[in-house]
Amino acid sequence: MGAINGWVAKQSTGKLQLFNYEPKSLGDEEVEIAVEYCGLCHSDVSIAHNNWGLTQYPVIPGHEAIGKVTAIGKNVLNVKVGDYAGVGWHVGSCMHCELCLEGNHNLCNDVRPTIIGNHGGFAEKIRTKWIWAIPVPKALDVSSAGPLLCAGATVFAPFENFGIKPTHHVGIVGIGGLGHLALQFANAWGCEVTAFSSTADKKDEAIGFGAHHVINSRSTDDILSMTNKLDFLLITVNNKLDWSAYVKTLKKNGKMAFVGLVLDPVETSVVDLVVGQKLIAGSANASPSATSRMLEFAARHKIAPLVEHFPMSKVNEAIDHLLSGKARYRVVLDADF
Repeated sequence: MGAINGWVAKQSTGKLQLFNYEPKSLGDEEVEIAVEYCGLCHSDVSIAHNNWGLTQYPVIPGHEAIGKVTAIGKNVLNVKVGDYAGVGWHVGSCMHCELCLEGNHNLCNDVRPTIIGNHGGFAEKIRTKWIWAIPVPKALDVSSAGPLLCAGATVFAPFENFGIKPTHHVGIVGIGGLGHLALQFANAWGCEVTAFSSTADKKDEAIGFGAHHVINSRSTDDILSMTNKLDFLLITVNNKLDWSAYVKTLKKNGKMAFVGLVLDPVETSVVDLVVGQKLIAGSANASPSATSRMLEFAARHKIAPLVEHFPMSKVNEAIDHLLSGKARYRVVLDADF
């Protein structure tokens, strides 16, 4: 099928370089997509720099890719050549374990991340097992929808996994690439929404994304002003905060879920958890079916990430922009091979 060009990391330091590789023959259950747009996520940088100790070099990052299907294996039925489809954090799962049979393919013990042991979407083409090739609704703008496949799926899944109701009061901690989408989903879900942000100049933007209230995420006094008010609290940040204060914002039977990878221990009072029958949990990236529902929900409610575009040929400049903290709120690379 010919060589595929992409932007590769060959080691943990240095810039991404233009690279080409010869793919294997397309498998019977595989889909090949010609990438038109691909989101740039902090996880791509973490893999490129081997921050998690999981990287297999050389690797082409990129796991929020959208484009037209160019080839399908003989057993593929969910998409056809010419359809728009997207790929998120995963490109494969075993399809026969209990978790896969239950529809929880994202929790499969043999799930295959898109950019660990595989080449991702900073490339002309990307390949995936058919179930992870997610059809893109026609109502979505493909030029900006890429981040929905990872960031959007990540913040949408907890609304289903934790039984969030339209009558609930939901808090979102961190108004960045994940949080600005979570605000939109929470508002469209019908919830009362409180945003917690450490950046004062994001207040108007947070309200524009759907927040009804905005609280300083680093002020314990401000956080405690929300004591016993929240049914659900979604943590999208990865830094250490006053978790005891945040637990106090939960009503009895309230739930707090992490989608941000906080590496420090989460310290709080077990007494607060027991007396209030409160739950602290983590939430993984979404299953293929949940990702499809998320895209349909986003299309119906006109939910979209706020993005900045860079040509893919300027991927290193885009990475510098992301790491500088200047991105508002997601970066999308436009393929220009």
